[in-house]
Amino acid sequence: MIFEYFVGPKRPLSWTFQFWPVLLISFVFGVLATWMCKKIALRYGIVDRPDDTVKTHKEPIAYMGGVGILIGLAFGIFTGVGCFKEDVGMGSWLMAILTGAAIACFVGLIDDVYDLKPWHKIIGQAIASIPLIAAGIMPSLNPFLEPFGWSMPQSVEWAIGVPIVIFTVLGATNSLNLLDGLDGLCAGVTAIITIALLFLAVHLATWGASEVRDPVRMIVCISLVGGICGFLPYNRNPAKIFMGDAGSMLLGFVVAAIMMLFAKAFPRWWAASIVVFGLPILDTAVALVRRLLNKRPLFVSDRGHIYDQMIDRGLSLKKTVKVCYALAAVYAFIGLAMSQIRTRHALIVYIIVFIVSAFIVWKMGFLKMEGLRGAIKKDLKLKDED
Repeated sequence: MIFEYFVGPKRPLSWTFQFWPVLLISFVFGVLATWMCKKIALRYGIVDRPDDTVKTHKEPIAYMGGVGILIGLAFGIFTGVGCFKEDVGMGSWLMAILTGAAIACFVGLIDDVYDLKPWHKIIGQAIASIPLIAAGIMPSLNPFLEPFGWSMPQSVEWAIGVPIVIFTVLGATNSLNLLDGLDGLCAGVTAIITIALLFLAVHLATWGASEVRDPVRMIVCISLVGGICGFLPYNRNPAKIFMGDAGSMLLGFVVAAIMMLFAKAFPRWWAASIVVFGLPILDTAVALVRRLLNKRPLFVSDRGHIYDQMIDRGLSLKKTVKVCYALAAVYAFIGLAMSQIRTRHALIVYIIVFIVSAFIVWKMGFLKMEGLRGAIKKDLKLKDED
């Protein structure tokens, strides 16, 4: 059985129960804050207006949902600190994550209101990663060298780790930003990803992986799930409020921070956390390759994302979102399952998953594009003519 040793001998599973009040508090404050943000956004005209190309909703929809998620996350983290009885010095790590999340959310909110240039957003996302670096939430690289009998000085490990943290933050925030195209899609997919990361955190906690990182991983994962679930009732189709870039950048940053927390363990769990994030990575890779192959601007929005092309091929919005949820769950399960086997064997599976995913993308024609903003429409035109 792959999951035979999922629960370790160091701590009983009941040790994790002390964190569950975090879920209730983050959910309640997420619901209340999202409702309040909706009222504020409508009153002051902070809305997303349709444009009949990329933004196909029928009427202006309130932004600021990301602020509601941030408030739920913040109250969840504060509750987690209060619930955890042991003083293990986790406060600085939690505050670093919350500070970076607030910066990412603020940058996204400015973009929602003033439409920042891409490089402005990238600078803001990089700044958000600074609290993680300052708090020491960085990858451990020496475990990769141990099988070869090598090691690197701490200064070299730090110099290599800094760009890895920044790259992870930029990659995750922009991936989820690209995935935020349908009602309930980005929030629901991120919830599935975070729940899988929570299972991974529970696994490591029962094996006593770290006195500090174990509770931090638990608190951040549960707080994020609660905040997202407080937002989702307002965002499911037909959406009453959008998370906007404030929300997608916030979610991307927090998931990136969780990945860095797993990067402090053995490479096996770091790799597993990346695979759990597989659907946003796949959609981003498809978007970039598609634009390159079709000689389109990399930073110009279009309707050629995987979820857009599903709709263009006849799926309803709700069915498309459900299919994406299922795909996210598949990647999440693969990541969790492979975290339980030897790293060398898991890498073989990851390569197979990559090849199969690329083949399906190519076979389905997701790399094709007609026009600057639209996915290929040939199939729909033929259907209409029939």
